Amino acid sequence: MHGKKDKEQSIRWYREPFVWLLIALPLTAVIASFITLGLAIRSDDGVVEDDYYRRGKEINLVLARDQAAATRGLQGRVELDDAKNQMQLRLTVRERSAIPDNVELKFLHATRSGIDRVLILARQSGGLYQAPLPELAQGHWNVQLAAQDWRLVGSLFVPGARGFDLRPSLP
Repeated sequence: MHGKKDKEQSIRWYREPFVWLLIALPLTAVIASFITLGLAIRSDDGVVEDDYYRRGKEINLVLARDQAAATRGLQGRVELDDAKNQMQLRLTVRERSAIPDNVELKFLHATRSGIDRVLILARQSGGLYQAPLPELAQGHWNVQLAAQDWRLVGSLFVPGARGFDLRPSLP
């Protein structure tokens, strides 16, 4: 009986596998939380805008621009030519005088605002707008074509798209 007691006393706590199991589980959670914190600090998701309140108030202005495009019968078609590294925009409108000399074309990535592209296109002869094809990352892109008082929207998936349509965004 005395030998069994000596054997139990001679086993140190750090030699027990169950003790290490109890230490390993919480330790793993702490290490994983520090890794997650490091990733959160280093990455910029860019999804939430700092001025969300002001942007929310501007929604009515955007809706008015969409309505103005619909009233004028504005629509657009963008053709992408990878071989020539060119893009061509053709606008159709009921009133010929409503086509502006310059338009703004925005390529807005669906999840990463840091890689958005903005182009100013000047009207060429024949009423077309042409520009070099911007370098776009793979993924889903929202596209906005805007002038002073109207706006058209469309959607683009890179790679593989040869063109896309632009229309007023009305609910």
